[in-house]
Amino acid sequence: MYMIDIDNTIAQQPFDDLQIEQLVKNTSLEILSISLAKNAVFPKHTSPKDAHLIMLEGDISFHIQNQTVNLTAQQHFSFSKEAEHWLVANEDAKFLIIR
Repeated sequence: MYMIDIDNTIAQQPFDDLQIEQLVKNTSLEILSISLAKNAVFPKHTSPKDAHLIMLEGDISFHIQNQTVNLTAQQHFSFSKEAEHWLVANEDAKFLIIR
């Protein structure tokens, strides 16, 4: 019989400054669940791989290469590895990073 494993990490992740939870990690894929409280900042950094950001809820300003992209619930944004970026939550927000 196939084992079904349901994980409630995303639903239970609090809005408390910046919270990062690793949902999946293997040789080909990493999925991170990130929550940001309103006005919290995810400091400047780069990604080791090309990445996809999928907004679950809230509103963020994503700063990359001297541009600002505003993202809201159910939007998808892709960005290249090594591109320096940072973001701020305009309201409580949750999103996935898939890389």
